[in-house]
Amino acid sequence: MPANCSSPKTVSATLFKATCLELMDEVAARGMELIVTKHGKAVVRICPVETAPPSPLGFMRGTIVHHDDIVSPLQDAWDTSTTDPLPPFASDHPSDNK
Repeated sequence: MPANCSSPKTVSATLFKATCLELMDEVAARGMELIVTKHGKAVVRICPVETAPPSPLGFMRGTIVHHDDIVSPLQDAWDTSTTDPLPPFASDHPSDNK
């Protein structure tokens, strides 16, 4: 039983069936326990799920997409490109034209 409540709320199965969603919202919001009874006997205990805060280590696991090398140039693409922005340099110096 959660430490913040003294005794759980008890409802009949008929009332629970009629107001199930509202009762579940109340349990989640208040952090309380709910006991559902049938013919005066407790049959089910409903309590909120205790969620742990996300860990700072590994909280992004599975969200990173890996691509191959995105830094190195694709030499084949440059060699076959018809719109190469850097055409071969023609030197005006006579010693380079041997």
